[in-house]
Amino acid sequence: MRILISLVSSSTPTGLHLLSFSRRLHTKISPFSTLIGLKPPPAMAASEDSLRRSLAEKQSSIESQGNTVRTLKAANAEKATVDEAIEKLNALKLDKSVMEKQLQAAVNGNGPDGSINKEAFRQAVVNTLERRLFYIPSFKIYRGVAGLYDYGPPGCAVKSNVLSFWRQHFVLEENMLEVDCPCVTPEAVLKASGHVDKFTDLMVKDEKTGTCYRADHLLKDFCNEKIQKDLTISAEKAAELKHVLAMLDDLSAEELGAKIKEYGITAPDTKNPLSDPYPFNLMFQTSIGPSGLSPGYMRPETAQGIFVNFKDLYYYNGNKLPFAAAQIGQAFRNEISPRQGLLRVREFTLAEIEHFVDPEYKSHPKYSEVADLEFLMFPRERQISAQSAKKIQLGEAVSKGIVNNETLGYFIGRVYLFLTRLGIDKDRLRFRQHLANEMAHYAADCWDAEIESSYGWIECVGIADRSAYDLHAHTVLSTVYDRPLQYLTFYGGYQKLVIAPVKKELGLAFKGNQKKVVEALEAMNEKEALDMKVSLETKGEVEFYVCTLGENVTIKKNMVSISKEKKKEHQRTFTPSVIEPSFGIGRIIYCLYEHSFYMRPSKAGDEQLNVFRFPPLVAPIKCTVFPLVQNQQYENVAKIISKSLTAAGISHKIDITGTSIGKRYARTDELGVPFAITVDSISSVTIRERDSKDQIRVDVEEAAPVVKSVTDGHRTWADVWASFPHHSSGSAED
Repeated sequence: MRILISLVSSSTPTGLHLLSFSRRLHTKISPFSTLIGLKPPPAMAASEDSLRRSLAEKQSSIESQGNTVRTLKAANAEKATVDEAIEKLNALKLDKSVMEKQLQAAVNGNGPDGSINKEAFRQAVVNTLERRLFYIPSFKIYRGVAGLYDYGPPGCAVKSNVLSFWRQHFVLEENMLEVDCPCVTPEAVLKASGHVDKFTDLMVKDEKTGTCYRADHLLKDFCNEKIQKDLTISAEKAAELKHVLAMLDDLSAEELGAKIKEYGITAPDTKNPLSDPYPFNLMFQTSIGPSGLSPGYMRPETAQGIFVNFKDLYYYNGNKLPFAAAQIGQAFRNEISPRQGLLRVREFTLAEIEHFVDPEYKSHPKYSEVADLEFLMFPRERQISAQSAKKIQLGEAVSKGIVNNETLGYFIGRVYLFLTRLGIDKDRLRFRQHLANEMAHYAADCWDAEIESSYGWIECVGIADRSAYDLHAHTVLSTVYDRPLQYLTFYGGYQKLVIAPVKKELGLAFKGNQKKVVEALEAMNEKEALDMKVSLETKGEVEFYVCTLGENVTIKKNMVSISKEKKKEHQRTFTPSVIEPSFGIGRIIYCLYEHSFYMRPSKAGDEQLNVFRFPPLVAPIKCTVFPLVQNQQYENVAKIISKSLTAAGISHKIDITGTSIGKRYARTDELGVPFAITVDSISSVTIRERDSKDQIRVDVEEAAPVVKSVTDGHRTWADVWASFPHHSSGSAED
């Protein structure tokens, strides 16, 4: 859901608010990061900084040596002395030229071995995607409309496979309730949710022509251009610009306008001055019915359809909490300046989950299944202190209060598993916590799953604890329900955990930090609190991490009381909290395209061949069938195999053209097809794996079952390789 940010910060646009199976993959494929230099070694940042400093020193030396040469010439010094000084000056200039090339490579993402940079890589990916009809600009014969795209056959297949896996991974495995609600939404609904008043981005106008621009985009482009192309800026200035980029989402309208003026940013096309930033509502407005008296909007998210149906869904679920509802559907946003292909569009597919939970009990029964996962996390404290993301165990993040509660942590873990199983590189996936000014005032905690692409880090999934805001808003403003959208629970009695910090003792021990320690103690979950109780009773003191201080403190027995009290309560009424994972499907798919794309030389070495290494799970076509030569008997065998593949539910394609088998392999590799069956006899066939190019030989009747077992994940290619005779491709390959 997008509103969780836009209610507070109008400077951050979001559409959410938006198997390795190769036996010898590592020996055959250059990693994406090496190919384009996207993932430099840890020392790269320091290297860029030191290069800028060295370049500044070298420039100073050149200026000094230039003065020396001029002084010698003015004094009519001996020719040998002047020549020696000039030679030294030329050597310094040569050194500077080398440093400039090194710095240019460092900031532009060129590989250390001279491999292509981010922009060239991106262009190769996009050209391939459009040429093979994964997606194309909409209404192309009418010059198109910015921010609208059509998915072609392979793109539709990839999208369908991603959504099918999403349903399996979340809806089926978590027993969620799936709904499908209209795209057209009455104004009253979006007024209650806050979208009518607050669903905005900050816009500036060319003061002379009236052309509109996204304010934060202009600042971002300026900073990136200075860092990447102006090699004369100091290391300190580069660090300042990087800090602005890191904090861009946290800037208010006034701060954003001040930065635009400070850096002298003008309209890109005309260089005219710009207006101050002001909010622009991103929703497409319409009217419902012919009278025009019932205003409505194209929905900016799918979540509101779930919230307004909470009462019915709760009844359908047997009047029990917790439960989750899910929806996949189109959402719409009238972007100020759409760009970056599928990453920023005006119509897009969202998959959203609303998990309703008791606000006092946010534990999760399956949390232990993900608690041991370790991946890149970027807590707000590390962002503010200009540190980078680091690998943190999810269980540790929850226990230390970095992640607010178990249910939020559980969904973060499940999102990580979903994305990595799709084929997203785990080393270029991080979970970034929202900064204070990004979060809505009612939100308990918010994290974004960000994927690194050639455009930088892209927010693809938002996971937020939205508290009870939406249900409460619809309870207040609904004109139908006389009973609030609340939940009634009945108890004969229950035990409640009571954490009572002794503020006097904590004040004496921690003085000005007393409040932060008290808040951290009160925020403990039940397991943490009971563990602390045991430690205090046995040892008398315990080390306790306070995330807002960023350090451990010593808590003594006299500083806090922890107990479980029996409460008698026959009825408790509350509005459920909502944990919301929201997936921008188009963004995930584009990042998957980049993470799956690589190039390898043809056998002759005279050209580079494009390959998408999609896992079988998401590949648009799972298998191709090729008669080796145009032969009626071979074609009949190919048709028999095709029927078997169809019966097994495996998407495939027959290619009976007379083109060489190597060229047919190359064509299907470019579509990301993981397996190719080649018919070269009437009794047996070969099966080729895309990335290793290894081939096995199987009987005709075994071909479909073998492919199905691997594409369904029941066997790996390594298992198959070990079970069947190997086949040498000879000169036919490539």
